[in-house]
Amino acid sequence: MSRVWKPSVTVAAVVERDGRFLLVEERMEDGLRINQPAGHLEPGETLQQAVMRETLEETAHPFTPTALLGIYLWRRPGPADATTYLRFAFTGELQERIAGRPLDRVIVQTVWLSRQELAQRSGEWRSPLVARCIDDYLSGQRYPLDVLYAHPAAFAPATGYA
Repeated sequence: MSRVWKPSVTVAAVVERDGRFLLVEERMEDGLRINQPAGHLEPGETLQQAVMRETLEETAHPFTPTALLGIYLWRRPGPADATTYLRFAFTGELQERIAGRPLDRVIVQTVWLSRQELAQRSGEWRSPLVARCIDDYLSGQRYPLDVLYAHPAAFAPATGYA
């Protein structure tokens, strides 16, 4: 029986205020890395719900997606079985930080960086998608959220297969 290839589905929030972008510094096995607030799609949630949850967990800011920025495919360098990521990036509205709300355990802090400041720290990027998403945002790329459809079966309790 051959192994079925499955990319890891992730979401990310691209938020800009006054020419600076909301990013997180996260603790990884290979040191501190810079990323957008991002994470994995979990069972029973839509892509929009996932980006709202991940942004809140990683920044303590409620986030409401207003547009799909893009869909990105990237494979981590390394062995043939290295993880491939399918990232859905959103832009939207960020609310004020919820005082006292803790951040995910791997998040060291949130930072606001300009595109130029981010470029100066390219060795710290979690992936090349960090800059690509911001560049797409800056170019004005946006897609309506209704291009995303979630069938109701995606939210039904899992059943076994015969």
